[in-house]
Amino acid sequence: QVQLVESGGGLVQAGGSLRLSCAASGRTFSNYYMMWFRQAPGKEREFVAACWSGGNTFYADSVKGRFTISRDNAKNTVYLQMNSLKPEDTAVYYCAADLNLLRNSWRLVDYWGQGTQVTVSS
Repeated sequence: QVQLVESGGGLVQAGGSLRLSCAASGRTFSNYYMMWFRQAPGKEREFVAACWSGGNTFYADSVKGRFTISRDNAKNTVYLQMNSLKPEDTAVYYCAADLNLLRNSWRLVDYWGQGTQVTVSS
């Protein structure tokens, strides 16, 4: 089992920044792909970013160049730095962990956090 707890969401104006954190506990953190997904009201959950222990990172086209994912294996924590936020970034953001990179198959992801709300006002 892997337990994930997100923090750092909130309300921000368009153009602003937020940093999300996700603290993991349980199994060996470094073995897992750490991912961020988001879900806006009435929309499907979508992939945002992922990172592997080796340093490889992956991003959705919609956030590339604005969001940065990073992880600290010593602290069992993954971060999502979100810059130049837009109203369309408003969603509940979920931290996720899986042994596989599941950008297009969120339903197969093994472990989820509870989610944190990000609201971007125009």
